Amino acid sequence: MRVLDLTQFEAGTSCTETLAWLGADVIKVEEPTLGDQGRAASADREGVDSYYFLLLNANKRSVTLNLRSPQGKDMFRAMLGSADVMIENFAPGTIERLGFGYETVRAINPRIIYAQIKGYGPDGPYGKFLSFDMIAQAVGGALSITGEKDGRPLRPGPTIGDTGTGLHSAIGILAALYDREHTGLGQRIEVTLQDAVINFCRIAYARQAVSGCAAERVGNGSALLASAPSATYPCRPGGPNDYVYIYTSRAGNRHWDRLLAAIGREDLLNDPRFATPQARQDHEAEVDALLAAWTRQYTKREVMEMLGRAGVPAGAVFDTRELSEDPYLRERGTFVTVQHPVRGAFTMPGWPVKLSRSPVEVTAAPLLGQHNVEVYRELLGLSEDEVARLKREEVI
Repeated sequence: MRVLDLTQFEAGTSCTETLAWLGADVIKVEEPTLGDQGRAASADREGVDSYYFLLLNANKRSVTLNLRSPQGKDMFRAMLGSADVMIENFAPGTIERLGFGYETVRAINPRIIYAQIKGYGPDGPYGKFLSFDMIAQAVGGALSITGEKDGRPLRPGPTIGDTGTGLHSAIGILAALYDREHTGLGQRIEVTLQDAVINFCRIAYARQAVSGCAAERVGNGSALLASAPSATYPCRPGGPNDYVYIYTSRAGNRHWDRLLAAIGREDLLNDPRFATPQARQDHEAEVDALLAAWTRQYTKREVMEMLGRAGVPAGAVFDTRELSEDPYLRERGTFVTVQHPVRGAFTMPGWPVKLSRSPVEVTAAPLLGQHNVEVYRELLGLSEDEVARLKREEVI
């Protein structure tokens, strides 16, 4: 499958990186002078692609093309004829002004899957507004349910607005490709950042249905119905991430009973304050004090291992360095090391989905225009001299 990738920053690039990891030939079509704005965004070295860009553009090929020039437009039209997917996430109206709106592209290639990622529905009141991850998380409801009960709304750390929308888009593209196998026809896919974040917040709407009110912020508590314990507890030696999350289900007492046995407090098994899930929630402060006094004696890994072996849901609060340097996660391929032509060895998260017959090998993100010669030879039959001429004429 060939993908013409007109994406930048994160939402679109995470979609096309996913498709590249799944085996598509993703050709990143970039503006000739600076390329994807993400190359320079948050850069720590002038003239060197940012780590931000490297993390979102692995396994792709890069060509440059001036889509505002007549010859650049002609070349892109020719490329569309052999493409399976075209995807863009420019500001609203940009792709249409360039002359490559859906109807135009469909007339060139009726089989093409044409995907667009925008901040909001184009026919809605905010259709022309710009959006980024943090804006998407605000307007999609994620901020409203994140933070302490009496505190201000907080942006969740993961970029669910951007990468989450990209993954939703990839799912839609895969479905459209499968449909095309039966119908022979392509279609347009539209995913907005606001819609994707709303989808991530589905459980909050269960809470709303139960209470009749908007879902509230509950700190580290359960998003649906309160449970105790359901919180982070401090561990030794007391660093900023020396905590462990402990949770017991509201579906009964089995987790709670195992927890009491693990911490040596079987004497509380028949205590009426903790006899039912609701009773434990009513005495949440006492549950938290009981567990915190125990967890402070151990490291977060020790607590996680003791409770895990006892059948109690518990997880250490691992930071990014602990995760990226974890030997097992390296061996599993959760983190991989790629060789970048300028940055050298760079360790990054790989593709998390394991396919038994289709293992994913991660390669470094391309330099700007790195594949001009080979792609234009393959797709358009151009010689090296012709590619050199296009560069002199600032078409590429």
